[in-house]
Amino acid sequence: QVQLVESGGGLVQPGESLRLSCAASGRISDYGVGWYRQAPGKQREWVTSIATTGVTAYAGSVKGRFTISRDNAKNTVFLQMNNLKPEDTAVYLCTISRATANYWGQGTQVTVSS
Repeated sequence: QVQLVESGGGLVQPGESLRLSCAASGRISDYGVGWYRQAPGKQREWVTSIATTGVTAYAGSVKGRFTISRDNAKNTVFLQMNNLKPEDTAVYLCTISRATANYWGQGTQVTVSS
């Protein structure tokens, strides 16, 4: 069992930046990692992923603004979010997965509002 704890969310104005962190209680080097988000009244939406190889993928709505990275030595994943927009407002959740396991964090709230 691996526990994930997200942090770094908050209230920002449009155009500002936030950096989210996802700290794992165990080794993540052999897991793929992803960030999802869920806005009120909407379905959970995939945002970005980073494979064990370091290959990344992004949803079209965040490409060019968000950057995912991982520090396997610290068992931590990061999501750098730049040029935030009101439509980015959501709870952001971290997940790790491999063939035999999948874990989710509780999420951190990001609110973008003027």
